[in-house]
Amino acid sequence: MNWMTEDFLLHNEVAKRLYRTAAAQPIIDYHSHLPPDVIANNQPFANLYEVWLAGDHYKWRAMRAAGVPESHCTGSASPYEKFLAWAKTVPQTLRNPLYHWTHLELKRYFGIHQALNEQSASVIWEQANERLQSPDLRPQSILKNFAVRVLCTTDDPADDLQFHRQLQAQPDLPFRMYPTYRPDVVFAVQQGERWRAWVQRLSQITNIDIRGLSDLMAALHHRHDEFHRLGCRLSDHGLSYCFAVDGTEAEAAQVVEKLLLAKGTADLDIVDPAAADRFGGFLMRQFATWDFEKGWAKQLHLGARRNNNQRLRQQVGADIGCDSIGDWPQIDRLCDYLNDLDRRGTLPKTIVYNLNPADNYAVATALGNFQDGSLAGKLQWGSGWWFLDQKEGMTWQLNALSNLGLLSRFVGMLTDSRSLLSFPRHEYFRRLLCQLLGHDVVQGELPDDDQLLLPLVKGICFENARDLLGLAMP
Repeated sequence: MNWMTEDFLLHNEVAKRLYRTAAAQPIIDYHSHLPPDVIANNQPFANLYEVWLAGDHYKWRAMRAAGVPESHCTGSASPYEKFLAWAKTVPQTLRNPLYHWTHLELKRYFGIHQALNEQSASVIWEQANERLQSPDLRPQSILKNFAVRVLCTTDDPADDLQFHRQLQAQPDLPFRMYPTYRPDVVFAVQQGERWRAWVQRLSQITNIDIRGLSDLMAALHHRHDEFHRLGCRLSDHGLSYCFAVDGTEAEAAQVVEKLLLAKGTADLDIVDPAAADRFGGFLMRQFATWDFEKGWAKQLHLGARRNNNQRLRQQVGADIGCDSIGDWPQIDRLCDYLNDLDRRGTLPKTIVYNLNPADNYAVATALGNFQDGSLAGKLQWGSGWWFLDQKEGMTWQLNALSNLGLLSRFVGMLTDSRSLLSFPRHEYFRRLLCQLLGHDVVQGELPDDDQLLLPLVKGICFENARDLLGLAMP
């Protein structure tokens, strides 16, 4: 496989020189969906399917498009049958980022340089499974081998965080794993049964009898404090768009009362959309205040239209590759939210990720309105997210950020992944970054000056996230 050489994506000597510095930087993966239990328990993986395909909705989406039945994506087919279905799909993914990621991962983890297809599948399956028995491919070794200094998982306030405690009892590890506070379910007030079941879990984990809004907020704050004690320094919210900013405490209390009184009844529009919107706005104001007080960074993931295929949602569940880019107006609500917090003096460090590329320039300029001089890079436009974390999407983001803000303050890439085999996405991003800078140098648009360029590269790849986020490292 001589097409993916050591100079992959690097097309001039300046880019190659810069990449040597980029490749040497450690990783702060400040947003991932990796399961904390897998890392804490450090058990070997049974086979390549378990570590590579199980839970990977990117691959399932491509497989369905290639005519693979659901039995071989999320269904009852054996692990090898599912892997073979993926191997048959891979040649059809040319120019999709999956083709690059697939072969980068095979090279970096397993030393496999052969292209994956139906003919090579059985050999690659055997080689990878043999390598997976090596101590070097256990979860904690993977983090060490990829120079991951900090890993942040995504955690619900009702999670018990036992695996974070378990891992933090091992102070000699070369990395740290921290939770991220993501209270998305509290906003699901139009899914009454799900919301009440979650409130019961929250009540149990906090020993707080939740009978109204004040109890709910006390329980959420209690968990916010506990997350902080375990090293958490980021919150996260997956939102279609920002909620209304003028929701009041009295209105929020009415929503909670309605939901708790409706226990045991069917969900028949107990909370209307307008009330849900204002309830969310009240909560987001409170969450931001807590984040500000503790010096956390708030992450806003805006614009995903989730779980669109109701048939598959009912048959299989959520988060299975049936999500898409939403087309909601974002900027008025985002500016209203940030302005409200700024006016109150409670605007925390904030990272905003948009999913619709049509919003790129609008989001980048919106964030510039609220930089307050108190901290370099306080408001960040996050890296290309989800459907945009590929060559074109990341390049769009880097170019727009360069044009409208300070690329030099950017906190860089993250995996946003459920797979421990996805750390080459940092490599992919770093190569694109260095090629972008190298191209400008060759064109005479930037000086060929390592005193300018190397600090920029180091900052984006590692140092900016280290300095802004304040995550304790080994």
